Amino acid sequence: MRIGWKQVAIAGVAAAIMGFAFAWSGIMGIGARSGHWAVTDWFLHWTMKNSVRTASLGTEPPPLDNPEMLKLGAGHYEQGCAFCHGSPAQARSQVVFNMLPVPPDLKLKVPEWTDAELFHIVQDGVRFTGMPAWPSEHREDEVWAMVAFLRQVPRMEAARYRQLAGLAETAEAGEQAELNCQSCHAQERLNGNSLIPNLAGQSEDYLRTSLLAYLKGERASGVMQAAVAGLGADDVGMLARFYSAMEHKPLNAAGTNPRGADIEAGRQLAIKGRSQDRIPACLSCHDRQDANPAYPRLSGQSAPYLAQQLRLFREDHRGGTAFRHLMVPAAKNLTDRDVENLSAYFASETR
Repeated sequence: MRIGWKQVAIAGVAAAIMGFAFAWSGIMGIGARSGHWAVTDWFLHWTMKNSVRTASLGTEPPPLDNPEMLKLGAGHYEQGCAFCHGSPAQARSQVVFNMLPVPPDLKLKVPEWTDAELFHIVQDGVRFTGMPAWPSEHREDEVWAMVAFLRQVPRMEAARYRQLAGLAETAEAGEQAELNCQSCHAQERLNGNSLIPNLAGQSEDYLRTSLLAYLKGERASGVMQAAVAGLGADDVGMLARFYSAMEHKPLNAAGTNPRGADIEAGRQLAIKGRSQDRIPACLSCHDRQDANPAYPRLSGQSAPYLAQQLRLFREDHRGGTAFRHLMVPAAKNLTDRDVENLSAYFASETR
């Protein structure tokens, strides 16, 4: 019997009509309690693995051995991930066992994925699950910090986790440790290689504006957008006053010049700029006695943090204040070496 294209087309239309009719009828339940059919569960996981594998092709992981990446990853993990996935210090909430699919125990699942695959899972999230995409599209550096942290989770002890997330320092004797701003930003937790900024002594104006920018999604940081979620105007004002009143202390010198940058070249660029490349002198705006309070204080921040902010400005991914339009063209023509030199110079300054 010969089957023509008309019969195939009719069969296809009929199958589509039957599918829509089945969906319209409501016969198929969508409740999570009964779980998926075994074939559906297999197909979804099989599709996910293939998708992640393909997405990760060509993704080259950076070095993940910087211990400061673990602090950044642990703080965000405690804030946004531990409830569903558990942590080395606390088991998963019982609530998540009624989700479909149940969020996995990462101690068991992380070893199944490569670093590149973990990156794409964290960055892009996973459809048909509760796994969200990273809040900020342009902060791959934060995602890699999370990958570095996740790679350590299977063998991490509870005490080490609490120390990395800053929970041990913030808990009183006999109290349950809870994450707060000082868990990450306490000056004693920072050093010259930190990826987290030192907020102490920044102007109240700058801190308030930055916090509001994170709240509005105008400044890119998946870590900070999650950290400030739920803050009100009074909270923002209180935090800005708290950190602006705090004495700015020099960071531990370890890592001040991690790449062996030319600090003198950075100083000259900060003082004079480079007119042929339309790079103004940094010190014409920053770190002056008469500086606009909306401008951040750069001296004494860590070199890696400053370098990352300059790269974000150079790529036009750093927003947050009404003055970003001044920094984007100023950073546009900075070379990688310029970024390292300037960052090392300001990190070495303690004024």
